[in-house]
Amino acid sequence: MATIKEIAIKSKVSPATVSRVLNNDDSLSVAEDTRQRILKVAESLNYKTMRVRKKQTESQKSSYKFGIFLCQSLTEELNDPYFLSIRQGVENQCRDLDIETTEIYRIQSFQLSQINEELDGLIVIGKIDIEIINKLKQKIKHFVYVDCSPDEDQFDSVVIDFQKSTNLALDHLIKLGYEKVGYIGGVQEEHRQQKEKIVFDDERYKIFNEKMKKLGKYAEGHIFIGKFTMSEGYRLMKESIAKGNLPNAYFMASDPMAVGALRALQEENIKVPEDVAIVSFDDVEMAKFASCPLSTVHVPTELMGRTSVKLLVDRIQGRYIPLKVTVPTNFVVRESCGAEK
Repeated sequence: MATIKEIAIKSKVSPATVSRVLNNDDSLSVAEDTRQRILKVAESLNYKTMRVRKKQTESQKSSYKFGIFLCQSLTEELNDPYFLSIRQGVENQCRDLDIETTEIYRIQSFQLSQINEELDGLIVIGKIDIEIINKLKQKIKHFVYVDCSPDEDQFDSVVIDFQKSTNLALDHLIKLGYEKVGYIGGVQEEHRQQKEKIVFDDERYKIFNEKMKKLGKYAEGHIFIGKFTMSEGYRLMKESIAKGNLPNAYFMASDPMAVGALRALQEENIKVPEDVAIVSFDDVEMAKFASCPLSTVHVPTELMGRTSVKLLVDRIQGRYIPLKVTVPTNFVVRESCGAEK
C-alpha cells in the first residue's frame, strides 16, 4: 500500500498537507484543485486512510461462538486458582475479540446432548479421558486443549514443560544444600455420572520421583499424595509431622497446598525456612501473601487461556496443521526457601 510520503511526492505538496487532506481536516486551508489532485493521486495508488482501514478491520471481526469445557468441578476450580486463572484468560481474550463464550460445560455433569452443535470451537481446560474426547468429536470440529495434550497430531494444545518447571524448583533446593526433600502433591480425578472415577497421574510427582532416585535422595516415607486443595495440604503436612523425622525441605505441587502446609507447620511451631524450607508451584496471587511468602514456579496461566483462543481462531480460519504451544515458566524466589533475593 502507498505511503503518505509517496502521495506527497506525486502531488507536489508536503506530507503534512496530504495527511490533513486525506483525514478531512476542516481547519486546513488549501486550494480545491490541490485537494482534488491529492485525492486523485491517493486513489490511483489505492491508499486507504487509517479511519477506513480501522472500519474495515472492525467489519471483519469474528462473530464466533466458543464453548469452554472444564475438567474441574466448581468447588475444585474455586479451591485451585490455577484453573480459574486459565478460564479467565480464555474469557478475557474472547471478550477482546468479541467472541461469545456463554456455553460452559463441566465433566461431572456432562451429557453429549448438552453440547451446542452450532459452536465454532471448544476449549478444553484440564486432563480428559479419551472416551470423552471421542464423544466431543461427534459434535464439534475444532478443539484446543489447555494444560493437556491428548493427541498433538490432531489437536491444538497449550501446555507448560513440567519436566523443566519441576526441575527449576528442585534444582534450587539442591543447590542450597537440602539433602532430605519431601513431596506433598495431589492427583486430578475425573468423576462422571454412573462411572467410576478416573485418576490421572501428576507429571510433577513422576518427575520428582525420577530425579530423587537418580540423585540417591528418594525417601518413600516423605511422599504424601491427596487432592490439590489448601485443606489437603494442611492435612498431609500434619501427617508428615506426626511421622517424625521431617525432611529439611518440601516440594509442594501447588500453592494452595503449600499455604495449608504452612498453617500446619505454624501450629507445631516449626519455622519456615529456618526449620523446614518450602518450594511450590503455580505462583497464584496468594503465594506472595502467604504467612511466609512462597518461593514458587511461576506459570503464566492467564496467558495460557488467551493463547488457546488465538489458536482456535487461527485453526477455524484455515490452518490445518495442529500446533502445540509450550509457554515458558520461571522460578520466583521468596522467603520460604531460605534464599530470598
